[in-house]
This record gives sequence, C-alpha cells and structure tokens, in this order.
Amino acid sequence: MRSSRREFLCASAGVAGALWWTARTQAMQPSKVTIDRVEAFPLVYPTKGRFKFFEDARGNSTGRQTVVVKITASDGTVGWGQSVPSPRWSYETLESVYYTITRYLGPAIEGKDPFDLPAIQRVMDMHIAPSFSTGQPICKAGIDLALFDLTGKLLGRSACERWNRRGQERILLSWTLNPRTLDDIPTLIEQGRAAGYRHFNVKVAPDPKFDVEMCRMVKQLVPDGFLWADANGGYDPATALEVLPKLKDAGVAVLEQPLRINQFTGYRKLKQLGALPILMDEGIVSCTELEEFIKLDLLDGVAMKPARCGGLTEAVRQIETVQKHGLMFLGSGLTDPDISLVASLVLYGAYELKQPAALNGPQFLSTLSILKKPLVPVDGYLTVPTGPGLGIEVDEEALEAHRLKSL
Repeated sequence: MRSSRREFLCASAGVAGALWWTARTQAMQPSKVTIDRVEAFPLVYPTKGRFKFFEDARGNSTGRQTVVVKITASDGTVGWGQSVPSPRWSYETLESVYYTITRYLGPAIEGKDPFDLPAIQRVMDMHIAPSFSTGQPICKAGIDLALFDLTGKLLGRSACERWNRRGQERILLSWTLNPRTLDDIPTLIEQGRAAGYRHFNVKVAPDPKFDVEMCRMVKQLVPDGFLWADANGGYDPATALEVLPKLKDAGVAVLEQPLRINQFTGYRKLKQLGALPILMDEGIVSCTELEEFIKLDLLDGVAMKPARCGGLTEAVRQIETVQKHGLMFLGSGLTDPDISLVASLVLYGAYELKQPAALNGPQFLSTLSILKKPLVPVDGYLTVPTGPGLGIEVDEEALEAHRLKSL
C-alpha cells in the first residue's frame, strides 16, 4: 500500500481509517475490482404534516426530493447511496444533483478502484471544484454512501467492524416542532407522544418573542425532555445575543446555527456569553473549517449530518475531531429517507450518540420506501442495521416504480 493512501485514511478517520485499510488489503488485491457503472435515480417521497423546508411559496408540499445512487463493481457487487438536496436549506436541487452525477461525477469515477478514496476524491474535486468548502457536498454524499456500501459488502464487514467500534443497537429520536402558532403546540406534542417520542427539537427564528414562548410552553408540557432549538441561521447577531439567555431560562439545552455561517464575530460573542452551548450545522461542511472554527473559539460542538458534509468518510473525521477537542456532537439529518437515514443510523450507532437524534424522516415522510425492510420507529427508537456495508437491501422494483421518469 502506498504511504499516501495510508496517511489520507488516517487523517480522514483516525485509527478507524487505518484498520479499514488493513482489513481491506488482507481481504483482496487492489486491482481485482473496479467501478464498472454509476447510475442515478431521481425520486420524490410524499410528505405528511407540515415542514417548512418542503413547502413552496404558497405553502403547498413539494415532497422530499432525493437522488438514489447505484454503483456496480466489475464483479457485479452493488452499493447503494442517496443524495438529499433541499433547495430551501442549501443551494443544491434535485436537478443539479442528478445531472452532476450522471454527466460529471459518475463518468469520472468509472474504472477507479472503489477503495481508493484519495483518487476518487481528487477526480470528483477536479470535475466539481471546491468553493469556500466542498463543492456540492449533498450530491457527493450519495456517491460516498454508495462506495461505503459497496466496499463494505466486498469486505463482508459492517460499519462498526470497519471502524473498530462496539456501537449501540438503536438510536433514540427527537420529535421536530415547527408550529405556525402557539396554539398548535399541544397537538403537535401529543402527536409525538402518541408515536412514542419523549424528546423534542424546535425550529426558531426570526421572531424571538414567539420563540421564547414556544420553548417555555414545550418545556412545561415535556419537563423531562431534551429540548434542542435550531435557528437555521435565522437570527441577526444582536437578536441572538438578546434571546440566548431567555432561551436558556425557557429550558432550551442547546442552540443550533443561530447566525448565518459567515458571521464569525457574532459567533464569537455568543460563545463568550456562555448562556447556552452553540452548535454549528450549515457552517460545517469539511473538517478544514471545523478545525478553524475550533481554533477561533466560535462553537461548542456540531450538529452532525452525513448528508451535509459529503458522506460518512468526512462525517467520521469530524466526529473524531470534535471528540478530540472535548466538544459535543448531536445527531441530526435532512429529513432523510431510506438509504440516507440508514447512513446516519450506522454512524450515530457506531459512535454511541448520547442525546436524542433529530432524524425526522419517519415523522414527515409517507410510508413509501425502497428498502425491502423499511425503517420504522418503535417507542421513539430506530434500530441500527448491522449487515455488511450499510446493512440494507434495496427493492429495485419499488425504486423503478416510483422513480421520476424525466426531469
């Protein structure tokens, strides 16, 4: 094995990366298997309930847009991934993801060794260049997940085995609240309780008065629950400084992404205030900016999303970085369905997530699934798959039946 490969994986995933490469080289020769074909399937999952990121200008549901990625190796082994673009949350769309994979990234990595992540990363960055951080990370996450699934199947190893971690069997979930009025809150909480949930996360900003009253009301109704507020960058610095201690008094445990990602001075002031732990989400795509933000003392932790940061390879690196610095990580998602949701589960399970995860795909998406064994929460928990790769089987007939035939 070339030293550059070993160094890359150690940097990307610490000791876990080195063990992964050791297992891989013992299992097979690098030249035996190559990427034969990369395919992409656009798919829209119907939604249920109201979630502001899946509404058009008139408040109508747009559905949960995704692109399923299928990578077939030269020996016929298949790996599955999924990109989850959210135009109201990021700049990536269903169309940009689909055409980037089918016209640029897919053709560029065909013929490559699926285990040679440095070479694959270089060629993807050559065709879709980085900007401030990783270029089109949500798109690239679909490919990363498919490669992880493919190589795991070739190795016959689960995520925990590859990362040399014991892990946990299930993930505790948090129910997401984004009410239009305060009167909506009791009903929304009862819906969560009826589904077995005991913890709640809330969408806040830009109205601080509403936010404080909402959080106070939620805490009164669920006094023992973990209450997590996410502003999605919706406050300005002055408002955030004013509302932070009030949110703490209302029972909020952490505040996620209070400001836009480029307001570094504001983040430093919030961190120095110390009223609540400040987590970043949209602001962290690669470990490069995470390390810089830690050095600048801008945050207390990260709300992790494998879909946001280009996939599991980078997500593992970020979690290990956060843990090295004694900071916290919470588990979140982009209302992930099926494959993308599984990726979050295996990651949070392997790294033994302590707090409830805001994985709200099961909450806001319909019963449509392309998995042979759909993921269904039981008593507010989701079971972590344990098979090789991502530990799932895709129902290709269901995928074909529901995929969009044209864009």
